[in-house]
Amino acid sequence: MHYVTRWLALLLLATSPIMPAVAQPYPNKPIKLILPFPTGGATDVMSRILAEKLTPRLGQPVIVENKPGAGTMLASEYVAKASADGYTLLMAASSLVIAPALYAKVNYEPIKDFTPVTQVAAVIHLVVVNPGLPVNSIQELIAYLKANPTKVSYGSTGSGTSTHLEAELFKKMAGVEIEHIPYKGSTPALADLVGGQTSMMIDPIASSKPYLESGRLRALAVTTAQRSVSAPELPTVAESGLPGYEAMPWLGIVAPAGTSKEIVDKLYKEVVEVLKMQDVKDRFKSLGLDIIGNTPTEFASFILKDQKKWAQVIKDSGAKAD
Repeated sequence: MHYVTRWLALLLLATSPIMPAVAQPYPNKPIKLILPFPTGGATDVMSRILAEKLTPRLGQPVIVENKPGAGTMLASEYVAKASADGYTLLMAASSLVIAPALYAKVNYEPIKDFTPVTQVAAVIHLVVVNPGLPVNSIQELIAYLKANPTKVSYGSTGSGTSTHLEAELFKKMAGVEIEHIPYKGSTPALADLVGGQTSMMIDPIASSKPYLESGRLRALAVTTAQRSVSAPELPTVAESGLPGYEAMPWLGIVAPAGTSKEIVDKLYKEVVEVLKMQDVKDRFKSLGLDIIGNTPTEFASFILKDQKKWAQVIKDSGAKAD
């Protein structure tokens, strides 16, 4: 009889509505890090370094999935529509906040549809010139442009790209006129800059570096607010002739809106620990990336500010996407 009593007691306990569900700790399955760029570039390499280092720390595989297309909007829309459970993340770029002002139709909202985790790194951009241009500083460049308003053209990696918008911001703040020549990527733009078809360009340090080392191009400054660990010898644009100028292309992890604070905080903590590792610092520097690792709150404030800034530049310049 006591066996029956025990069985009934266990059955009642198992079916009791007040029996709490035991939630499995996060994460308990693989995490996808969606990348809006193709394989092989600096952002892809950086993302795979992070994924490799995060995997043992989180106890689950972190898998990089490349979803290039539509000016990075394809990946952004995919993550915006994903479940807010921490298993689908986006390695967002500056284009996340630029796209809504640049394209007629964007199926996500940078502020409303995402939860910031951390701004991982700044992509270091340089103001580079053909050595035939008789300038050695931003101050000299602005003076030359004002004295020769129709003689100088600049290349970009494409209409509506960050290198285009950063040059338009430079033009407006410096009060100068420079003709814009858009290209399809850094390679053809740099080739024409070296060849003298254009005179200046804003370009990532990673793609400019071989030309700088061979003396075929000259770097004047970095576009970031502070000097870069990737090019400590170069002044900023702001300190060398154009106070207040700042343009920082960035990369950062965001999750779908509604992701819990506990999950966001865990991801932030683990990513920041990875970013402190010396081998990670060295790899990032070799890719022309300066580590940031700010808090979710700081990243959210930055996104809001950055969106307003570039929307104004696009409006003022009339920039259109290719």
